[in-house]
Amino acid sequence: MLYAGGEFLVRNASKLAFILGWSPLLLGLTVVAFGTSAPELASTLAAALKGRSVVALGNVVGSNIANVSLVLGLAALISPLYPSKRSLGQEIPFMVVLGLLLLYLASDGHLGRKEALLLLSLLLLYVFFLFRRVSDASEWSPKGTSASIQIPVLLIRGAGLLVGIFLLSLGADILVEGAVRLAKHFGLSPRVIGLTLVALGTSLPELAGTLVAAYRRESNLILGNLIGSNIMNILAVLGVTIMVRPLSFYARPVMIDLFIMIAFSLVAGLFLIKGLGRVKGLLLLGAYWGYIYLILRY
Repeated sequence: MLYAGGEFLVRNASKLAFILGWSPLLLGLTVVAFGTSAPELASTLAAALKGRSVVALGNVVGSNIANVSLVLGLAALISPLYPSKRSLGQEIPFMVVLGLLLLYLASDGHLGRKEALLLLSLLLLYVFFLFRRVSDASEWSPKGTSASIQIPVLLIRGAGLLVGIFLLSLGADILVEGAVRLAKHFGLSPRVIGLTLVALGTSLPELAGTLVAAYRRESNLILGNLIGSNIMNILAVLGVTIMVRPLSFYARPVMIDLFIMIAFSLVAGLFLIKGLGRVKGLLLLGAYWGYIYLILRY
C-alpha cells in the first residue's frame, strides 16, 4: 500500500506539474523528493499519533541511513555513480549539516513545536532557493494558462492524489501496528523495529526508483532522489510530525543513532568525490548490514 500510494502520488503530481508547465528539473527537485518521502511522513505521523515516539524517530533516522548505504550501495553495483559538482558542493554538505542540527535539537530528549517551526522554516527556505536557482537558470518556464488548463483533467489528477494519500495512510497504519506487534513477539525494542523494518518498508519508493535510474545510468537523478529524500525526511517529515505531536524519548540511544546517520552521510559523501564504483558500493552494503547486525544483537 505504501509503494502503490507513493506511485499514485508521484505519478499524478507529475502530471499536474506538466499540465501547469513546470520543468522536469523543478519537478524532480520538489514533487519527486516530496513524493518519495510521503511513506515516511505517513508512517512517522501514524506512529507519533499512537504515542510511539521511538518508532517515529527511528523511522526517519533509519530511512536516512538506508538511503545513503543500502540503496546507494545497490545502485553502485548496477552502475557507477558520478555526481555533479553542485551535488558535492551543496546538497551533500547541507544534508550533513541538517543531521548535526537534528543531533543538537534532540540532545535533551524532546522535539517540540519550537523545533518544528525551525525545521519547517528551513524547509520553506530550501524550497524557495530551489525555485530561485532553477528560475535563474532559465529552466522553469510555466506554459499553462487558464485557457489551456482543462478542469476535468485537473480533477482526475487531484482524485489520483487523494487515492495515493489514502493508500499511504492505511498502509502506514498497518505497517506501524504490525511492526510493534513483531517487536513484542520477538522481544525486540520499538527502536530497533523503527530503525529496521519500518525504515526499510518506507524506503521502497526510493529503492525502486533508484534501481531503475541506475539501470538507465542516471547518476544525478539517483543522487538528487536520495539526498533530496534525506533532506525532506528531516525538514518535512519530522517537522510536520512534531508540529502535530511533539516527541519525547530517551536521549542516549537516539544520540547514538544520529551519530551513525551522520557518519554514513559523511562516508557516502567522501566516496562520491571520485565516483562511487562497485567496490565502494559493496563497502556501503557491508557497513549497512553490519550496522543492522549490531543493533539486532545489542
